Amino acid sequence: MAAAASVVVAVGTATGLLTALGDDDDGGAGRAGPQASRSVRLDALPVSPSPSPSSTSPPSAEPSRSASPSPTARRATPTPSPKRTSARREPRSTATGLYRHPDSQVLDWVRAHPGDPRQDVIASRIAGHPAAVWFTDHTPATITARVRAVTSAGAAQGRVPVLVPYAIPDRDCGGHSEGGAPGLDAYDAWIDRFAAGLGSGEVIVVLEPDSVAQSECLSAGERADRFASLARAGRVMKDADPAARVYYDAGHSGWHAPAKQAAWLKQAGAASADSSDGVFSNVSNFHTTADEVAYDRAVLDSLGGPPGLGAVIDTSRNGNGAPADGEWCDPDGRSLGRAPTLTTGMGRIDAYLWVKLPGESDGCRGEPGTFTPSYAYDLAR
Repeated sequence: MAAAASVVVAVGTATGLLTALGDDDDGGAGRAGPQASRSVRLDALPVSPSPSPSSTSPPSAEPSRSASPSPTARRATPTPSPKRTSARREPRSTATGLYRHPDSQVLDWVRAHPGDPRQDVIASRIAGHPAAVWFTDHTPATITARVRAVTSAGAAQGRVPVLVPYAIPDRDCGGHSEGGAPGLDAYDAWIDRFAAGLGSGEVIVVLEPDSVAQSECLSAGERADRFASLARAGRVMKDADPAARVYYDAGHSGWHAPAKQAAWLKQAGAASADSSDGVFSNVSNFHTTADEVAYDRAVLDSLGGPPGLGAVIDTSRNGNGAPADGEWCDPDGRSLGRAPTLTTGMGRIDAYLWVKLPGESDGCRGEPGTFTPSYAYDLAR
């Protein structure tokens, strides 16, 4: 796999991801080397009773693509719901801010190392900020309860959780993050159960990182099937929770050209108010916020759709921008980016988020997916 743009390695039941740099339309060189991280552990959350068996082993490494029928045969696009409007909801958020989950590797480290000289910096500059909660394993029996545990806790605090469903079949195109649901029909059913846990409060869904930007490895038919499932996923979530805000994968400013990315996004449902609130970019990457703002606006311009569509940007590690040499694995000289917020002051930019939890190693400063205090401290100081 070429080391250039975006890839995720799933570790455990909740994980962050890594991306690295790439050139536009370079025949697949936009994908990066492996990275893994666990932003939040969800294995201790309650299990939901379900008639479906619980998947306790890792998902299949080589899920079948050929078994998926054509998108026409699999599902039809429903008539747009009358409750949707093309206008942006105002205000975008009535909550007081983003939700910080109380269980993560960085919080575990802070609690366990009160005397470490790096503890105060890591606690205040990283552990004190909200980050996304990832759902990476295909576990139909437990997914509703695990999602509900996060969304209900956020609602109780009047804060907005950020959720990352990451179980699309053929995830990472057979690379280091391979896995996901065994097929698109199973994925659709998993999404139904995921949506059942959303509740009725505000929530941000970062839907399947890499699923659109990294789809070039699929055949045209496989890509159409995947995009149909993604469009369906957005509709299901917004039907289940009209306050949910669903964002689709725009890659990042160092990968595909905006028009190419937008054409795929449109096929995946990102231009429809029935399924989408816009796009996300820079997940686990290092590109500057200014570059991402310009890129996301160009993608949205090419995408079309209702005027209310916006973008969210992962600013967790982009404070010093991307390394000039294209290094993607725990590169030196990086820094925390802007703190997570729902108030950006930038038109069409809905939020700055920490989708990747800073300090979780890409695999060079520590084991992939593990919190590495030396790396966290370098990012935070």
